[in-house]
Amino acid sequence: MSEANTAPRVLMVFPKFYENSMWNFKEAMELQGARAPAPPLGLITLAAMLPPAWQVTLVNRNCEELTDAQIQAADLVMTGGMLPQEPDCLVVIDRCVALGTPVCVGGPAPTSTPEVYDKADFLVLGEAEGILDTFVAAWESGARRGRFTAEKFKADVTKSPIPRFDLLTFSHYLYIGVQFSRGCPFTCEFCDIIELYGRAPRTKTTPQMLAELDRLYGLGYRGHVDFVDDNLIGNKKAIKLFLPHLIRWQEEHGYPFKFSTEASLNLADDDELLGMMRDANFFALFTGIETPDEATLIQTQKKQNTKRSIADSVHKLYEHGMFVTAGFIVGFDTEKDSISKAMSLCISQTGIPIAMVGLLFALPNTQLSRRLRKEGRLYENYAATTADQGDQCTQGINFVTLRPQRDVLADYRHVLQEIYDPPNFFDRVRVVSRRVKRPRFAAQKLNWRHVAHDLYSLLRVCWRMTVRRPELAKHFWSVFLETARRNPAALEAVVTNMVIYLHVYPFSRYVIREINGRIADLDAGRWVQPPVLAPEAETCKAPPVGKVAAKAEVKHLAAVA
Repeated sequence: MSEANTAPRVLMVFPKFYENSMWNFKEAMELQGARAPAPPLGLITLAAMLPPAWQVTLVNRNCEELTDAQIQAADLVMTGGMLPQEPDCLVVIDRCVALGTPVCVGGPAPTSTPEVYDKADFLVLGEAEGILDTFVAAWESGARRGRFTAEKFKADVTKSPIPRFDLLTFSHYLYIGVQFSRGCPFTCEFCDIIELYGRAPRTKTTPQMLAELDRLYGLGYRGHVDFVDDNLIGNKKAIKLFLPHLIRWQEEHGYPFKFSTEASLNLADDDELLGMMRDANFFALFTGIETPDEATLIQTQKKQNTKRSIADSVHKLYEHGMFVTAGFIVGFDTEKDSISKAMSLCISQTGIPIAMVGLLFALPNTQLSRRLRKEGRLYENYAATTADQGDQCTQGINFVTLRPQRDVLADYRHVLQEIYDPPNFFDRVRVVSRRVKRPRFAAQKLNWRHVAHDLYSLLRVCWRMTVRRPELAKHFWSVFLETARRNPAALEAVVTNMVIYLHVYPFSRYVIREINGRIADLDAGRWVQPPVLAPEAETCKAPPVGKVAAKAEVKHLAAVA
């Protein structure tokens, strides 16, 4: 092991996500030759914050194996992440302890529940920009254990360095992430983003963001870049100041990137902002719709989605060149009667092909978990995570529901049956094919290597839709040929959604079988309600997240350290 005054060899380890998830996009990765959806933006940002002399290597356990020799060759292992990574993160910690290599843990999950990670030598809690210098100083002074906690919401993201994109193998990923802001101005009861990052979104500067894009461009990356912000428009003034510079950068470089992001649905109210996002080449957007029931939206404090036509709002996003994926949740207290028909109808009317529908989770350190505990409705085991655990689709409802749990599960099952039935799914793709108006950019340069790769991938998609999934063939070819004839600019959006369906379709059927089993246990009296936490009990650790866990795999990969 290195002496205290010697630059250490640091091994950064990104733990595995749950295998059993609607969000892993296995089929899309296989078709593109990728190994994971997105890289560990948090870890490579952390790597850039370490002293230049420190020698950093990266192992992403979603892409490659971690060997004992790699752990033993390091002076320090740095790991951590989000709740869906917790089981594997604990495995990594145990391996480091057994092999005698100090291990430092950070990230959203350890920040929320540090007691779960007490085997680690170091805990760095909160946003790394606010505390990492203290950790580095302690290490260099010879400390080999410690806990370091950043002051909440005070990290200055304008001082965050360019991530170490050079540590990545780009071909391993479907897309690369960057981050413009942290935090969200809204107060959704079930979400923990405001608990981790605050309600006043802090943003990077325009030179910072353009420098990150320059670095990606200089390293040869082209294609999909995701702004992983929890709500890109949380600070509208800041994003409106940045987008004209992004548009100019794209024009000067021949539009090498296409962008996706997450934003609240009130984006549809701002024509100026929509126009700038279209001109910058934003092509995909995730939004949290959650439910069409206004009473539920009000009760859960998602008022930004009330007093509007959700379908009209989504269609407006289509008209500005972006296809939409969305999150929906079943299990809110105010679902007095069946929500399944209203939710299925809402998804149909919006024309959103990929609707990520999950069961409600109570997360730690949220208004929801605090309220449920106060009401004596939170299960004692609500915090349990295991290596074989699924996501919110199969593991939801960790509290006593106000209406019969069987009714909640039956509603959830019905929504999945409806929306992912092939004719219904392809009808929504057809809406995308007709409504999405992709812009054309005169300055855009063709990358023939990417064109050849995309054509090869398209041939594989056609083969799978026709040969491996013959029950989908007539739907696929009908929509594909209509799009090619009437709106060829929308083909990318159409094919992307159909590729995701190659995973979501069988996965939804698996979830339905799991829910059927849970309902059968309820009917047969085999299910016993877990004991609930007493209102005065201490909070314990957290379950996997619904929306937040989903983004752990697709969009929230930027939570630093």
